[in-house]
Amino acid sequence: MLTLDVLKEFGANVAEGLERCMDDEEFYLELIPDALDESYYKSIEEAASIKDFKQGFEVAHSLKGILANLALTPILEPVSEITELFRAGTDGDYSKLMEKMWEQRNKLKNMME
Repeated sequence: MLTLDVLKEFGANVAEGLERCMDDEEFYLELIPDALDESYYKSIEEAASIKDFKQGFEVAHSLKGILANLALTPILEPVSEITELFRAGTDGDYSKLMEKMWEQRNKLKNMME
């Protein structure tokens, strides 16, 4: 079950996330599952695999904003790095960042169950 304590244990900056949600704990917690929507992560992975930096940037940048607003720092860090690589049109191996992104996303998802 998702609670503020679970998010703190995960490494989220709960105080910051709550502040952005007007200190409405229920609202904040309702938004978390949307940030873990698998489609974002798969789209980022797909864009990297086909070197579609424009599409990858758009999706990664959107997800980065969501993660930043919710202060989900452990996922935000690799997504931020990926976003900047896409922005620069960097052709390279994204696998380590993708692995970290998925690892952190799945970790939180599992902690919520």
